Amino acid sequence: MGKGHLAIILHAHLPYVRHPEYQSFLEERWFFEVMTETYIPLIKVLTKIAEEKIPCGLTFSLSPTLLCMMNDPILMHRYRLHLEKLIELSEKELQRHSHHGHLHWLASTYKDFFCDIINIFDSWGAKPARAFLWLHKMKVLQLVTTSATHAILPLLASEPKALKAQIRFGIDAFRNVFGFDPQGFWLPECAYIPGLEEPLREEGIRYFFLESHGIEHANVLPLHGVYAPLYTPSGVAGFARDQACTEEVWSANKGFPGDPVYREFYCDIGHEADFNYIKPYLPGDVRVDTGIKYWRITGHRANKEFYDPYRAKLKAEEHAAIFLERRKQQIQYITSTMDGQVPIVTATFDAELFGHWWFEGPQWLDFLIRKSASDTSVMSLISPLEYLDQHPMHQFGVPGMSSWGSKGFFDVWCNGKTDWVLTQVYECIRRMVIIANKSYENTTTDLTYRALNQCVRELLLAQCSDWPFIITNGTAEQYASRRIRDHVSRFHFLADSIENKTIDEQSVKALEFLDCIFPDVDYRFFSDKNHVLQ
Repeated sequence: MGKGHLAIILHAHLPYVRHPEYQSFLEERWFFEVMTETYIPLIKVLTKIAEEKIPCGLTFSLSPTLLCMMNDPILMHRYRLHLEKLIELSEKELQRHSHHGHLHWLASTYKDFFCDIINIFDSWGAKPARAFLWLHKMKVLQLVTTSATHAILPLLASEPKALKAQIRFGIDAFRNVFGFDPQGFWLPECAYIPGLEEPLREEGIRYFFLESHGIEHANVLPLHGVYAPLYTPSGVAGFARDQACTEEVWSANKGFPGDPVYREFYCDIGHEADFNYIKPYLPGDVRVDTGIKYWRITGHRANKEFYDPYRAKLKAEEHAAIFLERRKQQIQYITSTMDGQVPIVTATFDAELFGHWWFEGPQWLDFLIRKSASDTSVMSLISPLEYLDQHPMHQFGVPGMSSWGSKGFFDVWCNGKTDWVLTQVYECIRRMVIIANKSYENTTTDLTYRALNQCVRELLLAQCSDWPFIITNGTAEQYASRRIRDHVSRFHFLADSIENKTIDEQSVKALEFLDCIFPDVDYRFFSDKNHVLQ
């Protein structure tokens, strides 16, 4: 048994982007890109780990919105067509660079990569969630989840029904896909306020993740800081991320991903090739990334050099060894200060870092798992659930208000650019409670019941944390604002028709088709008089 543990937590999440009303839609490529570069490459790496029976205590959080997209037939069909186009493009690249040895070789590696991705995708019946369930059953992964649409839960604290609905419907969606209840919970954006753990306890959650200053600013000084979980008064444990540890992997400036040997994310043939040549592989007339990138980071120099996958793989192995050695030194020092308590270093990451933003990330993770398994004299990988089972006695207190992101206290999602979002969301929540109470008291037709449930879906989708985040950063601000306004207007349209008894079946059917997330939601959760669902 080692002297301490390292817990690696990957949080996989994307906002619900699905537009069946169009033949293709630009923002759906967000999902297609991370499927190709992150989720399926991680499935490949972890499948081999499972087959070789290498110990691995990885924890993987899958958001309900992402799971719904992974199980959506329309998106899965479009994704496969997307892969076929990438394979076709890589074949054209082979011809285009037939007289350039290195670029021709790189084009061939991309063709092999895309063919491998489509084969793995097909092998799981176009249902990647099945792969994650298998990895969970093989004890390679401990699967956990987050709230229904990744809402900032502290910002819903004034509307407890909405807060609890985010937790309940998120867990329900996870259970519907995997057949069991999660015991861990990723707080969206690691956003926490005191008392948030109580509704988690009510849903059977044993632990959650929060930002480091949440534990550092607890109501009592934590004896072991972030290197041991903090049991809250409800009995749910909070694990805080170790910032120094995660910065080595996350930071493009100070961390491993910025090494000049690695692939350059921002140079893609979608922006570089002749427009008429690349146009068949673009969504309309908009230049976007294709995933075919020929350059390495090359430091901060303007003139980039060609990417060498072999050298990058060697560098990933080197960086995995460095990371592991630093964690050993860190744990040895921490152990000397903890009076017999077994420390745990919690390293939390957005899963999309591994592969999408840092192309060599899955290789780095593979090396890290294998190297860790070969030497457990000082440290071993473990999931938080295993850690709690093995070490049930821990420090006790109430964490402080916290989140990750700029300034660490919800500023990214609640500021002068996004305050209108909360105003509209709160209005919808309060109206949802009113119509739920009125409808619960009266006999509802099947059509009314469907309309009420669709109101819940629109309400949940309007609460997604990604849209105010995007608005704050000014990246795809117009689309993000439109998404919030669309869901709010759809909610009020349905609420008006319910109150005025003018429900049109075709309109309800159309909205059910557009926003078909969470098929099992029940509007009665928002009723004051229904105690069964709450």
